[in-house]
Amino acid sequence: MTSHPTNHPVSQDLYKIAVSGASSLAGKELSECLTESFLAASDFVLMDEDEAIGQLEQVGDEPIVIQRTEAGSFDRMDFVFFAGNAEATRKHWGAALRAGASIVDLTGALEGEPKVLVRAPWVSELLSRTAPESAALPDFPPDLSTSAIVPAHPAAVMFALVMARLHGRLKPRSIAATLLEPASQHGRAAMDELHQQTVGVLSFQTLPHEQYEAQLAFSVLSALGEGAKVRSSEDRIRAHYALLSSGRLPELGLQVAQAPVFHGYVASMMVEFAEPVRQDEIEAALQGDHMDVLLGEGEPPNNMSVSGQEDVQVQVRPEPPGSESGTRYWLWVGADNLKLGAMNAIACAQELRRMRPHGKVQ
Repeated sequence: MTSHPTNHPVSQDLYKIAVSGASSLAGKELSECLTESFLAASDFVLMDEDEAIGQLEQVGDEPIVIQRTEAGSFDRMDFVFFAGNAEATRKHWGAALRAGASIVDLTGALEGEPKVLVRAPWVSELLSRTAPESAALPDFPPDLSTSAIVPAHPAAVMFALVMARLHGRLKPRSIAATLLEPASQHGRAAMDELHQQTVGVLSFQTLPHEQYEAQLAFSVLSALGEGAKVRSSEDRIRAHYALLSSGRLPELGLQVAQAPVFHGYVASMMVEFAEPVRQDEIEAALQGDHMDVLLGEGEPPNNMSVSGQEDVQVQVRPEPPGSESGTRYWLWVGADNLKLGAMNAIACAQELRRMRPHGKVQ
């Protein structure tokens, strides 16, 4: 069914779009963001595996029933977003490719496959304007040979956006960050376990440990148990940040901790500059698209304040406190992990749109 929100300009091209894994946290967020994007006027089809078939989901103003994902489901699709689990993506993406659809894989299952790119278009655009070509490795945007795009990890996008803006004017020398990761980044099962653990601790019950192999409720975990189904995103964030920076940005020093929160990234970043700079210079450099710079002594970003927000929020503090100028600054950064991931996926689809100027909806 087609949704036409009144607060967004409707695209002149109508597309047929499938969201596979529509009942997942990422799939639900993506479906909502699609109705406020350049794809808003399209015809949407929601798909999933057996347990979600027949569920009713809202896409814009339209209720849509989730269908079974099958080989023929992708016929005549312009775009297919895989947002469920990695196993389902690997099972079905070949059918979507043979059907001629442009594929965006939010699960990361296709990373490493031939002609599959990891992308964050906002970062690429920023770096193309701010980084000297002599200091950069080439950027490879999608072309007609591209099989699929994996949107870069939202935390890598968050860090790269911040550093790309600073690099354009102030040339930071190093970055070290501690990232607090929410349960929702690992899917519904991780969120359910955190909820059950929280209730269990308060009622002195036995706690489930299938996802984290440890007690996350009322704890911050720097490591997970050997049998944990959840895996830390640290290596993937490092790798994606390096891909996005293409040699232009300082190497990311990173540690990731699992936080007892359901939604939202927050991170403490220490940024060091080659020469002394003022706080207002940093704040001015950070201002721009996709960034919300919080000035003054107001409340810093937190998991609640970033919920539902499209922009990355950031607050700057000198080190040591009270310095008028210096080479080291703390940045407290936050973002809605699901929304940032969905918005980046849509930006990736917009890159692929250049290869399909006309949709299949008549």
